[in-house]
Amino acid sequence: MFLKIFNKIREYNTIIIHRHLRPDGDALGSQIGLKLAIQATFPSKCVKVVGDTSERYNWIGLMDEVEDTLYQDALVIVVDTGCEKLISDTRYKKAKYVIKIDHHLPQGEYGDLAYIDTNADSCATIITELIKETPLLINKDVATSLFTGIVTDSGRFRYSQTNAKTFGLTSYLLGYGVNMEDVYSHLYTEKLSTVKLRAYLITKFKVTSKGLAYLINKKTDVEKYQIPIFDLSRGMVNIMAGIEGITVWANFTEAENGEVYCEFRSSGKNVNKVATMFGGGGHLQASGCTLSSILAVKDVINELNKLAGEKDD
Repeated sequence: MFLKIFNKIREYNTIIIHRHLRPDGDALGSQIGLKLAIQATFPSKCVKVVGDTSERYNWIGLMDEVEDTLYQDALVIVVDTGCEKLISDTRYKKAKYVIKIDHHLPQGEYGDLAYIDTNADSCATIITELIKETPLLINKDVATSLFTGIVTDSGRFRYSQTNAKTFGLTSYLLGYGVNMEDVYSHLYTEKLSTVKLRAYLITKFKVTSKGLAYLINKKTDVEKYQIPIFDLSRGMVNIMAGIEGITVWANFTEAENGEVYCEFRSSGKNVNKVATMFGGGGHLQASGCTLSSILAVKDVINELNKLAGEKDD
């Protein structure tokens, strides 16, 4: 399959790489890393990356301005996106050929060619393997982008899907001069105000008798905290992690338009089945969804509480 993907990359002169909305380090690391690898291998090709931006990750690389007409004869590669409705920038539909590369549990298929490895800890791991197994070239910048993706989606190599393959491919990347200290500094150095906010939010989350912890941030809270909504939703969910007796934890953050961004995590429970109930998805132990209203949060909490109370097999 990797060779098929490489041959499609070689076939097209224009390649546009998409990923999911509200990007994290894996989505951007995979997207930028693949762009740089293709450019290093085929300098004459036009390779672009598109999508919404995240100020937190701008240091990985910036998005390109792309005219609609560029899609007419283009190959589109969508990375790190299990569900079609989550693809950032719907112009991918205008492309001549679409390839999907992903590691999430599938929620309907899209594209003309798909490579999905749900055992992979990150999409960046898959892109790294693609480069290693094909004539695509790698350099320090490529390796740094992909290392960033692996680090973020593996939780610094702590999550259950991290395995010997993860470490082998990471070692391969490190061989190209990745500055780990620089990456970690970008990812984990925080403003004092963010640290203080985390300490405050720790006093706010609630815990049920069944082992569910949850935090609700209404739009008035978001305005008061004055941090990007992504940093509040996904960035703060794990303040409830690693606590004895808590097996499932969730963060609900209301956006200005009334939608609620939901992030679910667990220490073994399948939170993906709850996410899919409400139109979301992700992984077994890390999933999410978007609700149309804060009124629906109660229903989600009820389902997560049931899950937390289930006995392990």
